[in-house]
Amino acid sequence: MEVLVNIEHGADLVEEVNVEGICAFAMEHMKLPSNAEVSVTFIDNEEMARLNKEYRGIEGPTDVLSFECDNVEDELSSSRAEDAPYELGDIVIAPDVAAAQSDDYGTSIVEEFELLLVHGILHLCGMDHEKDDEAKVMEAREQELLNAWRAL
Repeated sequence: MEVLVNIEHGADLVEEVNVEGICAFAMEHMKLPSNAEVSVTFIDNEEMARLNKEYRGIEGPTDVLSFECDNVEDELSSSRAEDAPYELGDIVIAPDVAAAQSDDYGTSIVEEFELLLVHGILHLCGMDHEKDDEAKVMEAREQELLNAWRAL
């Protein structure tokens, strides 16, 4: 498992988070191929608002966005070389939104980032929370992974 991290904004907020560790842990527990890779980018609210508007049609920044790659079935996925990395996708997080949510929910900033990272991985694995029944399944899986991670 490979986790590529790019911190464009919020390095001071992210510094205590084991981004690579929790992402690899979640990917392994989701039984992804050993050559799976994910990228995680931390950006400012302005860029997150732009992406949120462009891809979801929603004004303003959000906490996390996920963009699937090889999990999406298309004509390119069948032609991928066998030894090529399995590119799960990209997770984009707005650290300032995460920090505000941490204050609102009474969690630590590390706990908030861990939740957002696991949430992003689950989206990249095809899980969603648009419907109530889907949300219950996704939230239960998030909690299961977070509990296991924090028990290490």
